[in-house]
Amino acid sequence: MTRIGDSLAGKRVLITLAAEFMGPVLCETFAAHGAVVIADQRPMDSGAAGEAAVREAGQVDVVIANLGVPAPSTPADQISDAEFRHVFAHIVDPLPGLCRAALPQMLERRAGKIVVMGSATALRGQKRTATYASARGAQASFVRAVGVEVAPRNVQVNLIAQNFVENPMYYGPEVQALPAFQARLAREVPAGRLATPQEDALFAVFLASSEVNFFAGQAISFSGGWAP
Repeated sequence: MTRIGDSLAGKRVLITLAAEFMGPVLCETFAAHGAVVIADQRPMDSGAAGEAAVREAGQVDVVIANLGVPAPSTPADQISDAEFRHVFAHIVDPLPGLCRAALPQMLERRAGKIVVMGSATALRGQKRTATYASARGAQASFVRAVGVEVAPRNVQVNLIAQNFVENPMYYGPEVQALPAFQARLAREVPAGRLATPQEDALFAVFLASSEVNFFAGQAISFSGGWAP
């Protein structure tokens, strides 16, 4: 009986920012499914960085665009150009380079997957998140456009719009220990808890597997009911 993820055995999977955000658990989970994991640890702060990661990896069957930067909480009337540019440089700018390098080979083979580790912040308004939400929203819009463009040639590009997932960049132990955060979790998240990193990584495995080919340009909420 075929299981989701069996098709990843022997596939070359490039994971960016492999030591940060969701990187470590993604590497571990894809390797456990038999993938040949290319764990790229360079800073992802430009299209050139994304392009270089793919070119150095060579053939890639799957790209996991794991992109993140600590989220500022600046009031909208105090956001500086430097803050805005910094967040976009790390969350949005690498995507065109990753696609520029990976899509030609995927389109030629008529097979390939790109999964972006995004954020549900793009799907729901919150105070003091204008910079970060804008960048995550740009990711989602980019994925929607590219995903529908390449879907007819059997290449799938999608985004996991996550929030309230345990990870060291956004929800580390120090954040989880705060009474105010625990109260927020109980108040705002219908699931009433954080997702484990393994749950999130397994969702990425699902989207990256050849058994699942009917998602095209979608930003799929993974937030315990916090965002639609």
